[in-house]
Amino acid sequence: MPKILYVQTSGTDTPERLYAPFILATTAVAMDIEADIYFMIKGITVMKKGEAEQIKIGSFPSLKDVIDQAKDAGITFYVCEQSTQLLGLERGDFIEGIKIAGAATLNDLAIEADSVITF
Repeated sequence: MPKILYVQTSGTDTPERLYAPFILATTAVAMDIEADIYFMIKGITVMKKGEAEQIKIGSFPSLKDVIDQAKDAGITFYVCEQSTQLLGLERGDFIEGIKIAGAATLNDLAIEADSVITF
C-alpha cells in the first residue's frame, strides 16, 4: 500500500494553512493510501486541547470537525517532542489520540513514505 507523510509546521497563527493536511490525508485514506500527519515547530499548536474548536474559515466546517474526520479515517497524528519543549508545552496539553514522537520517528516515517508533503 502506498504511503504519504504530511508534515505540518504552520500553527494557529496561520489558520488558512491548517486544513490541508487533514483533508489531504483523509482523501488519501479514501484512495487506499496510508497517511500520517507529523506536527512540528508551530504546527503542534493545532493539536492543543481547545484550539481547533476556535478555527473556522468561510464555509468550511470547524477545524475540529475536520480533525475528527481524519481521526475517524484512521490517520495517525504525531507531535514532535522537541517542539513541545521548544514551545514550553506539556504532554497533557494535547488532544486525545496523538503520539508524542521524536526526531528519529520523523526520519523513519519519511524514509518509509512514498511521498512527503510539508505545510
